[in-house]
Amino acid sequence: MSARHGTVGVVGLGTIGGALARRAATAGHTVLVLDSDKRAGERLRQLLDETPEARGRIRLVDHWEELAPAATVLEAVHERRDTKIAVLRALDRACPPETVLASSAAALSLTDLAAASGRPGRVVGLHLALPTAGLAEIGRTVMTDESALTQVRDLVDGIGLSRVTVGDRAGLISTSLLFGFLNQAVTMYDQRLAGRDDIDAAMRHGCGLPLGPLELLDLIGTDTACDILDVLAARWSEPTLQPARRLRHMALAGLLGRKSGRGFYDYREPVGAPPASERRSPDEAPIRTVGIVGTGTMATGIAEVFAKGGVATVLVGRTDERAKAAWEAVAASTARAVRRGKLAEAEREAALERLTPSGALAQLADCDLVIEAIAEDLEVKKELFRTLGELCRPGALLATTTSSLPVIECGLASGRPEDVIGLHFFNPAPLMRLVEVIPSLETAPQHINVARELCHHLGKHPVQCMDRPGFIVNALLFPYLNGAVRLTESHYATPDEIDDVMKRGCGYPLGPFELLDIIGLDISLSIQRVLHDADRHPRSVPAPLLGHLVAAGRAGRKSGAGFRVYG
Repeated sequence: MSARHGTVGVVGLGTIGGALARRAATAGHTVLVLDSDKRAGERLRQLLDETPEARGRIRLVDHWEELAPAATVLEAVHERRDTKIAVLRALDRACPPETVLASSAAALSLTDLAAASGRPGRVVGLHLALPTAGLAEIGRTVMTDESALTQVRDLVDGIGLSRVTVGDRAGLISTSLLFGFLNQAVTMYDQRLAGRDDIDAAMRHGCGLPLGPLELLDLIGTDTACDILDVLAARWSEPTLQPARRLRHMALAGLLGRKSGRGFYDYREPVGAPPASERRSPDEAPIRTVGIVGTGTMATGIAEVFAKGGVATVLVGRTDERAKAAWEAVAASTARAVRRGKLAEAEREAALERLTPSGALAQLADCDLVIEAIAEDLEVKKELFRTLGELCRPGALLATTTSSLPVIECGLASGRPEDVIGLHFFNPAPLMRLVEVIPSLETAPQHINVARELCHHLGKHPVQCMDRPGFIVNALLFPYLNGAVRLTESHYATPDEIDDVMKRGCGYPLGPFELLDIIGLDISLSIQRVLHDADRHPRSVPAPLLGHLVAAGRAGRKSGAGFRVYG
């Protein structure tokens, strides 16, 4: 490696600039940093304290000309067109013609920036979705020199990042999928559809995300998020991508997130006692008996949770035979838990003794709680709730496990809407901690308290949401999944590339296409249709490719093929 090719320049020592400077220095490069912010020295000291192996390899410079020795210079300044163009032009004047200028642009047109830079063939996109990303998106334009592209690819490989090369499109892959989701989470919080902690906990526990959306916005910075959303909204002519009111007001007020000490959360205060949602459950269950209607995967999973939680449980199917088969499914599941060391044999036997299969709804008459876990069909559910409303004892709590349908309609059908609530368990219920608690406008307050206490007793994490389509998780998750399908429909990126970017670039446990195949494309299509029926917005229309695959019988893993084929 020549001295010149061993030197990297960085303009802007913010979150992304600092992350790339750290990586480059750790990989053995000399890193020259230009940042006029008076806090740049403090940021550099903090960076070196966190990464002592980078000491002696990173230094601040004061003038553009001091970046001339670098073979590649990254601009990592604010997502504002005028600011970025001014930096690129200054670099063009100061650096030799062969120097490659890499832009961290997340949403701006790379073609526009390159054309205005003075050296369009030597401008390449180099975007990290997050400072912790293990993957970089490398952007190219129709003007990009192949040698410049190769140089940036070699740099990315050398500093230990994976990469995906994409064309010039607003938001590339990660930003276009991530920021609509983040903005929607702020809107949900701003409209008081769910609380801050519940939104973040729902996405962590329900989707396995490393950070909830509001926590992630604090990491990115509310000002940076506003800049990116403004550009995306303008480039896509999409009003829904305008920064949510609360997000813009926070940026204006200087509540920028971690870097300012306050954002959606306050980082100036020491961590105290865990919030109420994290406290351990009481020993006594708030109910004595539960009835579960249904014999499918969700019903048997919920029955297992209650039986292991010490609650006498009646599992009701259409016939005695179906109910017995569901009981046997619980027996098999708990046997596997014993083999894996997750459950003692004595605990398994006690749980199975608490679980009674039955083919008669009349067995539910004296239960304290009855949970409906049948087909996701509103008319079928309403018919069952009409029966339960007459059958169950006065004051008994009736719950639906719907993932997206209106709880109020089930309540009204029962004739006793004050006793009806939504309890959306996540599949597989014995393993997933999250339960969405959805009271309707008519649900009695005491039932909400009992439902939350019950979740704690069962070792679950309850999050509360207003009765609205998709509740928290599906309302945020499925527009993101639908957007991923639209992205691959446009031939901009393949499912493999998109999955790779969201896993390695954003820290998601599964890529969107892996997750769609696990959920089932038929179920995903149904949920997306419910969301679209609610808002009638063009962006929420299910992606045509999703419908085509379902029509072709490719429903995902359960059918042997979805976006991928499974042997």
